[in-house]
Amino acid sequence: MLVLVAPGQGAQTPGFLTEWLDLPGAGERVAAWSDAIGLDLVHYGTKADADAIRDTAVAQPLLVAAGLLSASALGDVAPGAVAGHSVGEITAAAFAGVLDDTAALSLVRKRGLAMADAAAVTETGMAALLGGDPQATVAHLKKLGLTPANVNGAGQIVAAGTKEQLAALEADKPEGVRKVVALKVAGAFHTHHMGPAVDTLAKAAEALTPGDPKVAYVSNKDGQAVATGAEVLERLVGQVANPVRWDLCMETFKELGVTALLEVCPGGTLTGLAKRALPGVKTLALKTPADLDAARELVAEHA
Repeated sequence: MLVLVAPGQGAQTPGFLTEWLDLPGAGERVAAWSDAIGLDLVHYGTKADADAIRDTAVAQPLLVAAGLLSASALGDVAPGAVAGHSVGEITAAAFAGVLDDTAALSLVRKRGLAMADAAAVTETGMAALLGGDPQATVAHLKKLGLTPANVNGAGQIVAAGTKEQLAALEADKPEGVRKVVALKVAGAFHTHHMGPAVDTLAKAAEALTPGDPKVAYVSNKDGQAVATGAEVLERLVGQVANPVRWDLCMETFKELGVTALLEVCPGGTLTGLAKRALPGVKTLALKTPADLDAARELVAEHA
């Protein structure tokens, strides 16, 4: 059984769309998406520097566009389940047929702008903690006023809060944590700092008519498979201010009988977690078009 997954913010790197745009029709397709949402995705995916694509309002639509483009390059894929990490949930909603590509990109454009505005109120950020006991780490973060914004499994928890709180964490790591790594994001996502973005996104969602998922759609909220498009959309709205439970998503993959996990462009983060948390499951990350043949073989064997 194949699970198709989409990465979240921080996975982007300068120029990562360049080779994908060389595929037949890809440039025209991304240009059309750019016109639809008022953002030059071609420029940001090929020529913009790291600081430019770190901007939340840019990074989020860029990641969703990359996921949609790379998945379409595979041809017909029939996964047993789909999921996305944070903003990747919108990509996954398109994979599941809940939203069409244009609706997904329109929603993520509004999401990115709203979260960027919310992040501008206070200087905040996120940092990944590697190693340690999860319960002890969560307790330590709460003591410092930080939120365990991403509980990713495989020994990784992401803390979010103000710059001062993150500095205190660097100076006072939880017992057993090997390393604290600052993430390439511009705010404390999935925390109360994103409250204003929830209201904006809720209004944007009212204009959409979601379809019900055609395959199992595994939600970040609690790792459960969601049966209706209306509930998927409701969870996408609330998700921006609530923690990502990727650990629970991977537990559900196990329960569903996953045998392979394929991560769309810019892949790598979620396959890395799966290698540690899902032993025996084949994994593959779509990074460049050179990975497509191997990905098609994986799909043929497991989908």
